[in-house]
Amino acid sequence: MGSLKPGATYIRERVGGVVYRREFGADPMTREVEGWEYNKDNPNFDPRTRDGRSLYEQIQLCILWGEIHREARTNITLQRALDRAIMIYRLSKDRPE
Repeated sequence: MGSLKPGATYIRERVGGVVYRREFGADPMTREVEGWEYNKDNPNFDPRTRDGRSLYEQIQLCILWGEIHREARTNITLQRALDRAIMIYRLSKDRPE
């Protein structure tokens, strides 16, 4: 996050739980993250992740998927299960129901 300029007027915008700031009259592409909205309904909600999980949980999940993919190299049953999961995922993206 940047620093504030004395005497400058700022515009604040909220997009998806993230609060952005930019100087009045500046290009919208120059905006900076100022902060995140607090979700009082779920105090464990983390706006920095897509599903609201904590960053620690996201990292643990990524590590788990990496371990699964590495194990699938030598485990044909696991590789077939992953292939099926990928196929179901791709089909569901093409035709959401």
